[in-house]
Amino acid sequence: MSSSQNSKVTAPYGSWKSPITADVVSGSSKRLGGTAVDPQGHLFWLESRPSESGRVVLVKEAGDEPIDITPPEFAVRTLAQEYGGGAFRISGDTVIFSNYKDQRLYKQSTSSKGSCPVPITPDYGGPVISYADGVFDSRFNRYITVMEDRRVSSTNSTTTIVAVPLDGTIQEPNVLVSGNDFYAFPRVDSKGERMAWIEWSHPNMPWDKSELWVGYISENGDIHKRVCVAGYDPKIVESPTEPKWSPTGELFFITDRKNGFWNLYKWVESKNEVLPLYPLNAEFARPLWIFGMNSYEFVKNEAGKTLIACTYRQNGKSYLGILDDVQGSFSLLDIPFTDIDNIASWNDYLYVEGASAVHPSSVAKVTLDGRKVVDFKICWSSSSDCLKYESYFSQPELIEFPTVVPGQNAYAYYYPPTNPLYQASQEEKPPLLLKSHGGPTAETRGILNLSIQYWTSRGWAFVDVNYGGSTGYGREFRERLLDRWGIVDVDDCCSCAKFLLENGKADKERLCITGGSAGGYTTLAALAFRDTFKAGASLYGVADLNLLKAETHKFESHYLDKLVGDDKAFFDRSPINFVDKFSCPIILFQGLEDKVVPPDQARKIYKALKEKGLPVALVEYEGEQHGFRKAENIKFTIEQQMVFFARLIGRFNVADPITPIKVDNFD
Repeated sequence: MSSSQNSKVTAPYGSWKSPITADVVSGSSKRLGGTAVDPQGHLFWLESRPSESGRVVLVKEAGDEPIDITPPEFAVRTLAQEYGGGAFRISGDTVIFSNYKDQRLYKQSTSSKGSCPVPITPDYGGPVISYADGVFDSRFNRYITVMEDRRVSSTNSTTTIVAVPLDGTIQEPNVLVSGNDFYAFPRVDSKGERMAWIEWSHPNMPWDKSELWVGYISENGDIHKRVCVAGYDPKIVESPTEPKWSPTGELFFITDRKNGFWNLYKWVESKNEVLPLYPLNAEFARPLWIFGMNSYEFVKNEAGKTLIACTYRQNGKSYLGILDDVQGSFSLLDIPFTDIDNIASWNDYLYVEGASAVHPSSVAKVTLDGRKVVDFKICWSSSSDCLKYESYFSQPELIEFPTVVPGQNAYAYYYPPTNPLYQASQEEKPPLLLKSHGGPTAETRGILNLSIQYWTSRGWAFVDVNYGGSTGYGREFRERLLDRWGIVDVDDCCSCAKFLLENGKADKERLCITGGSAGGYTTLAALAFRDTFKAGASLYGVADLNLLKAETHKFESHYLDKLVGDDKAFFDRSPINFVDKFSCPIILFQGLEDKVVPPDQARKIYKALKEKGLPVALVEYEGEQHGFRKAENIKFTIEQQMVFFARLIGRFNVADPITPIKVDNFD
């Protein structure tokens, strides 16, 4: 035994003291909502602040003291498709943004502190019209944007691409493109002569099947001719995304035709053909849950040649590089991030949104010399002082485990209990908390997340699962969940727990499961239809699939048709219909303003479990929507999960002074 182990206090798993408190976790939960660079090279970013009830603010880099551009009475956030994104755009010293309270578009100067935003869209008497993913059109002095109109119906809105004048007049936006269910990525070329966009229709989600169109802009600013670039051929299943015009007027985009992975392509306009630039079994894009994603940028080398800075994801890790589409060569850039989202560029710099096992969500300035990195500097961090807890950090281990289908594996990040001051006895195995991610068409990442370190530093093992249906591993893996949501995800979570048990990583009697939204559904389904886990926590999770289908918003109103199947499957896979199969304690957390998973879901399952006599607790939050944004609620949620598990199945006392809420049928 090493001297460091000899100096450690031996105490039961779960009872260890840790400086990574729930206050630290909730205070570190700033979220990044996008970045931009103005013509002078100033970096801007959008951050949400739990300490201000989740208010989202546009911030400008200015030496050591960044400047808030957004005045205190405003917040930059759009409710388009509920999940938002693409809430602002900068051109010159002007920003156009969506204001959260009234959802109107506002115009504001970014060069003078305290400048007052001016509305540029009509006042409809409430937040009934939202805008997202806009771009400036200098040819006609207007702003082209996706518009979602909920005036007639909040659950069956009308989505169009519109033009908003920037001449100071406020008038009804002019519709440029309409007729389909959904639109995204309106992008105008540098001359203002052509516009590209993505569209899709029910019952598809944008990652199932979408189309890329180009429209030609007439002298009066309307679209007078259009051509479908990708997605029109019924023999080719694809979901194009992220169109972008190069400085020379060529159209680039990303699609997953042929190999099933989102790769970069270029449109040959004269032939209406598309050419792959660098085929690779890797994902150069992410699913279109939110507007405004930016996975690649055009940059110039020292000879003035246009190259593409881009990022891709392969086998659970992100890579950054420079692509020469003419030569078909790709040069990797060596940076510390193992997870990358959006990138922006200016001169010899890239601004990269990313993270790693030791970096929380951050923005880094990457200085290039040709195709080499000469400097890497963090400009923004969701938790700038978290490195003082580094000795407590548990490093994620990417694991690949067998599923119930022979020959098919799934993936997860396993975090062992880690604390420099404590150890457990050699005879004891740690409690395990398994997390099922939301979406479900999404991917969990192996990055520094203090809400995970909260558990591991107290002596819990933690595993974050990418079950079949997750993104990041190509279309074939993503489509494992089609018609089988509630089966494949549940089986994979149980298989992961079994794999860790067989490898001595967890205590069979203290297996717990947690998840939010779709992950909350997987949690409830695992507890109802399997006997692997001994307790669970569902955060705004789905209990009744039919109720979700009836009540959810337009964007996801047909999502379940592909994930679940027929009416019998909707009934058979809804945990609410099989309360008799539940046999262990459950705690539920729900926001009362949630439009994605309305509160009735949690209330129905709570009432049924309470009547059955199982230990159950329900926490409801006023003013919270889908996902918790307020610091006090983030703190309360993680603390109450911890003490709930400790009291009901843990066999240990939590070191923190947490007052537990009342658990029905237990207290």
